[in-house]
Amino acid sequence: MVYWLPRTWNILLWPKNRFACKYILPCHKVRMSNPCGSCLFCTSATCSECVQWLPNQPACSVSSGVGSRRTDVRAKTYSICSTTEDNLKMAVKGLISLWLLLALQFKSGECYSNGKVTQACGDMIPEHGHHASPENSPYNITLDKYEYSAGSQIRVTLSVVVPGGSYFKGFLIQARAQENPDGGAVGSFDLVNSSISQLLTCAHTKGSAVSHTSDSKKTEVQAIWTAPDKPPSNIQFMYTVVRKYKLYWVQVAGPVATLRGATPGPPHSSTTTTTHSTTTPPGVLQNPFSAEDCGSRKTCLRDPVNCDPKTEPQCFFLSFRTEEQSVLFELSGPAEGYVSFALSLDKWMGNDDVYLCVRDGDQVEINAAYVAGRTHPELATENALRDTAWRVSDGIIQCSFRRDLHLDRLNQNRFNLDRSYFLFMANGKAENGEIHRHSRQPLISTHQKVLTGPPENLSGSRSPLLIKFHGAFMLVAWMTTVSTGVIFARYFKRDWSETPLFGQRVWFQMHRVLMVLTVVLTCVGFALPFVYRGGWSKRAGSHPYLGCTVMALAIIQPIMALFRPSPDSSQRPIFNWIHLSAGTIAQIIAVAAIFLGIHQQALLLPAPWSTGLLAGFVVWGVLAELVFELHMRGCLAPALNHSPLFSRSQAEDKELILPTSSESNEFQFRRILFGVFLCGNLAFLFTLISLIINL
Repeated sequence: MVYWLPRTWNILLWPKNRFACKYILPCHKVRMSNPCGSCLFCTSATCSECVQWLPNQPACSVSSGVGSRRTDVRAKTYSICSTTEDNLKMAVKGLISLWLLLALQFKSGECYSNGKVTQACGDMIPEHGHHASPENSPYNITLDKYEYSAGSQIRVTLSVVVPGGSYFKGFLIQARAQENPDGGAVGSFDLVNSSISQLLTCAHTKGSAVSHTSDSKKTEVQAIWTAPDKPPSNIQFMYTVVRKYKLYWVQVAGPVATLRGATPGPPHSSTTTTTHSTTTPPGVLQNPFSAEDCGSRKTCLRDPVNCDPKTEPQCFFLSFRTEEQSVLFELSGPAEGYVSFALSLDKWMGNDDVYLCVRDGDQVEINAAYVAGRTHPELATENALRDTAWRVSDGIIQCSFRRDLHLDRLNQNRFNLDRSYFLFMANGKAENGEIHRHSRQPLISTHQKVLTGPPENLSGSRSPLLIKFHGAFMLVAWMTTVSTGVIFARYFKRDWSETPLFGQRVWFQMHRVLMVLTVVLTCVGFALPFVYRGGWSKRAGSHPYLGCTVMALAIIQPIMALFRPSPDSSQRPIFNWIHLSAGTIAQIIAVAAIFLGIHQQALLLPAPWSTGLLAGFVVWGVLAELVFELHMRGCLAPALNHSPLFSRSQAEDKELILPTSSESNEFQFRRILFGVFLCGNLAFLFTLISLIINL
């Protein structure tokens, strides 16, 4: 079991009596050579000195970077790989610090989802590493009475403002003196439902706060507050509520209760009133979107082309139209978790203005976000969207919203909508409102569009142009030019054995030209994904590894050919077998890589028939070579004179009678067979390339 701690700490827990622990300094990538075994604790920046736990080991010679000495290492003893006594003290102190940090890490790691948040009693801030939401809280606290006396009780209810409109997972409720809100919790609570709430000890008072017991979704929680023996004149109930890990409201002021007979404090501004006056809850769309006005009243981007979300469930749909000083957006698509679109200045992900419609249970959250690179979107802190509405039906997520053309400086990552942008559309999974990486390559408009410009029907592609060229080049290289070059070299050598072409035999020139073309196409096609990705793709599975292997073999083949022995050399057969084996292995691996490649996100051909089409392509080439091979070995009629079933005398007689006619018939048969093979090969090739073009 491995536990990761902050920065450079790494604890490895092994079975009993085999415990090894390593404190990794900034030089953690340096590997030590130590005859005594694993290093327990590094004590120098060079990782050359350490303390080890080596139970039941014999004595050994232990070395360090500056010297060595012989140490008797026994059960339950330490061996110090060092030449100074001070290192032992450093090691022991470091080991103690390690265990203390481990204990603190376990403690803090348990303090969020289970509600044991006593460390937040003072400021009521969750230790989530994010800022509290600046928006008005969609939650509210209500009391069953607003006067109290010593020992009297008040029922406190925390709930969502709009029933059915939201939920929360975590909370912390306290009562504080209104005159001194920073003075700590006052009074104590009793639970109403212990399955979702628990008592905490704050300010040395048992039960002075209430928190959650789990991260389950809640819409309401209640507790009974009891006034202390010497209560202050006015009590204000305060709460922190967490909806998601990154979305929470801190120390929200709730209602004020007054001691009977005391002067009431300043009036409390109701959270409910504020929320309703500043925030319009999302509406529910009654009818699905329609493509009826696309191109006439609104601009549309659709996948498949010209689909209608009203009648086609699998239609990904984005539309927008300008209305005075704002733009109304409509977004729809089949998705397990979310649909989204982005405005981008180029066709590369990064520095984009993103809009998300995320399904969370039976609701849809509509948010603006910003993507700085190939990273998770950062939700906007200021809500710039209005007139939001959504609909979920049969796995289809639909949402609409309005956004002003220009926004204030608080929305610095929002783009102005009166300029031209590329449009991205993406979808994927979401869990508890948190989105995952998009499940398909985003649909990207083919050209930039001014959002306030005239309505039109936009076209788009899910496959970048560089990746399309990559797929086309690899198909041409390893499904056509390689197969054709092999057939020329193996089966037409006899026909053009002496016919010259630019100083070399025809079959050899054809073979060389096709193989050089294969290497060139492979090199260019190999480089294109790296140019597009900007490096290695970690999500492409084994496809890039197979591609690298093919690239290496494709380079080795022509280098090997430069050093081929002469035809009469005794080493020529060895060269021929190595050359044939390397080429055949490269072709097999290339075919496997192509099968994996047509199912990559960036070049996802329609399944399953694209796989069947590629399989037919491969079978066609194998069958053609099989027929050529059978013909060469004399198993087919036009080559009977070469069959071993005929005796030498019969062959000689046949050669004397019809020497020219027999050879001519064989060559004619091979030419016809090659023509049939080439027509079928090109038909498969053009079909697959047309699929790539239309992505």
